[in-house]
Amino acid sequence: MNLRVDSRDVDLFNQCRPSALLGYLQEAATQAALALDVSGPQILAKYNCLWMVTRTWMELDAPLRWNDPVTVKTWHRGASGASSYRDFDLFREGRPIGQGTSQWVMVDVDSRRLFRMKDLTEFQGTDGGEMNKSVKLRRPPLPDTFDHRARRELRYSDTDINGHVNNMHYADFACDSLHLERLGRGKFVRSFQIGYVGECQAGETIWVDTAARGDELFARGQGEDGGERFDFALNLDNLPENDRHSLTTPKI
Repeated sequence: MNLRVDSRDVDLFNQCRPSALLGYLQEAATQAALALDVSGPQILAKYNCLWMVTRTWMELDAPLRWNDPVTVKTWHRGASGASSYRDFDLFREGRPIGQGTSQWVMVDVDSRRLFRMKDLTEFQGTDGGEMNKSVKLRRPPLPDTFDHRARRELRYSDTDINGHVNNMHYADFACDSLHLERLGRGKFVRSFQIGYVGECQAGETIWVDTAARGDELFARGQGEDGGERFDFALNLDNLPENDRHSLTTPKI
């Protein structure tokens, strides 16, 4: 999938936001699913199931900036057990700039039980083979205590076609609560991981707890009932020396 970083995707430091990066991966995954005949409507019709992403990890060598041309390549690792991994490589002007992986499950609409991925015939013989990454996603070690708590009301604009809050918005909830606008120039998001623990709906209110340990940032979302909704871990790094010329905001 080829795209350009849109002006709506970058922050005040002219860096592509984590939520926008998640959007790129989501769209690439959607296009790949369509090509394999396992898109949302197709698996609903054939298997009475919904796709659900449970965890996503991503890392960058340098930030993506406004108007950068980006190519996202993606493939799945096959189907076994109750989940499947989808891997991603990102390129800017043909050169590798990042990678990622996401973990997916299929959930029966009526019973809410997990679908056995080995029964997904469309995945048989269509995985990435030697390209498959070895990264396994697990819950990151969160701090024992969090420093701050913020209240977040969930609205219409947070929802997607499935009727719940879209996965990319969880990253916005975390980054807003962590006040990434204060990170200062000279830094960029090196990597982040987000876990989707529970669904959120428009009209709900969640609480986002945050903590910072130097360049390691953490967030945890909870419902008003105390149930956890998501976890988030982010690592900042110094900008590469050859990227510092891009610190000024572009004139559109």
